[in-house]
Amino acid sequence: QVRLVESGGGSVQTGGSLTLSCAVSPKTYTTGCLGWFRQAPGKERKGFAVISTSGAWTWTDDSLKGRFTMSRNIPENTLYLRMLSLELDDTGMYYCAFAPRYGGQDCAQRRDVQDFDYWGQGTQVTVSS
Repeated sequence: QVRLVESGGGSVQTGGSLTLSCAVSPKTYTTGCLGWFRQAPGKERKGFAVISTSGAWTWTDDSLKGRFTMSRNIPENTLYLRMLSLELDDTGMYYCAFAPRYGGQDCAQRRDVQDFDYWGQGTQVTVSS
């Protein structure tokens, strides 16, 4: 059973920054895709960044490039999301997820909720003016 635990959410003002973490256990998974999703109030959960477990293949939504950077600590099996210049529209619940059915280059195509089988509990990000 895969367990994902997000942390690092909080309340910030516009223009501020946050770094989210997602600890994945067990550490024995060597293939699959890890992704970040977010769900704004009243809206559907939407993927915006995915990385293969090797770190070689990534995808980030074009609208967030330059502000959001995803990275992974492979030995610790931890996924990170550095968020800069936060905007009001960035408010929402942020989730990390794992897709063991896919891997490698295919991870760059995986961004739908149904592609991912394991989910964390989410961490709230609130941006205010």
